[in-house]
Amino acid sequence: MRLLLIEDNLAMQTTLQRSFERRGIRVVTCGDGSRALDRWQASTPDVVLLDLSLPGLDGLQVLERARAEGLRTPVLILTARGTVGDRILGLNTGADDYLPKPFDLDELEARIRALARRAGDVTAREFCGLRCDADSGALYFRGEAMELAPREAALLRALLAHPGRAVAKERLFDAVFPDQGQVQSEAIEVVAYRLRKKLSHTGAQLVTLRGLGYLLKAAQE
Repeated sequence: MRLLLIEDNLAMQTTLQRSFERRGIRVVTCGDGSRALDRWQASTPDVVLLDLSLPGLDGLQVLERARAEGLRTPVLILTARGTVGDRILGLNTGADDYLPKPFDLDELEARIRALARRAGDVTAREFCGLRCDADSGALYFRGEAMELAPREAALLRALLAHPGRAVAKERLFDAVFPDQGQVQSEAIEVVAYRLRKKLSHTGAQLVTLRGLGYLLKAAQE
């Protein structure tokens, strides 16, 4: 499981990262609200753990902008602000759960895993601002519908299912050209070329891995 921890307290950040990684959870950290959204889009987290008191942008502002751009990753707010009004405001902004400080680490882990399970396969796959709606299969970039040919869309959906991982050309061919045995295997390269051009303005990059297939990764990696 991938966790994005947005927390500016370095001691808290280090403690949580070490504790969760010992428990098998991969953690990406960010301590600045103004950079949090870019890190969110690039890291493809399963759950976001968000502190409200951040430099640059307040945690609620980060959450509001993320939801406005179509990011649907489950969010657990972690903060010293423990009033009912703060909890309601956070949940109304788009948070999925709320845990005030101080907290029990076992409870925090249980809540994070519960959010990840609840999201499961019904949560749209998100990567670098790209999102595939799980119900309709529609593709969006930062909340705006993308104009893609059917085969380009099929290729992007297949790659979004495994962001950051190599996907075999044969597997992608079956997703893009189902039940079309007369199509040459090289046809997938044409579709990949066209999709790569349409992704040039996003934060995602389509990479050809010779002998392996294709990889969708963050452009700055």
